[in-house]
Amino acid sequence: MTKSYKDLFVWQKAYKLSLLVYEKTVKFPRSETYSLTQQVRRSAISIPSNIAEGYYRGSKKEYINFLHIAYGSGAELETQVLIARDLRYLEADDFGAITICYRKL
Repeated sequence: MTKSYKDLFVWQKAYKLSLLVYEKTVKFPRSETYSLTQQVRRSAISIPSNIAEGYYRGSKKEYINFLHIAYGSGAELETQVLIARDLRYLEADDFGAITICYRKL
């Protein structure tokens, strides 16, 4: 068993995804600062955060519940990234990088 959530490959990949999302959303229009930009970032951060929180919960059942929440945040992020792409806030390469990173989770 791992000693920390940081040892989990899924957490490591989700953490990298959240950093990538922050890097790519810097290019979003200022008018989106408090809407889509913030929402995309929150969804991305929610994935590794819920994995970490669930890891330290007292039971396997709670851990699994937090993993489901993380998975849901991933679907939310995927939807928001599609919207950002269609609004042309994300270039094709940036969209592809985020999508590839997400699918490796």
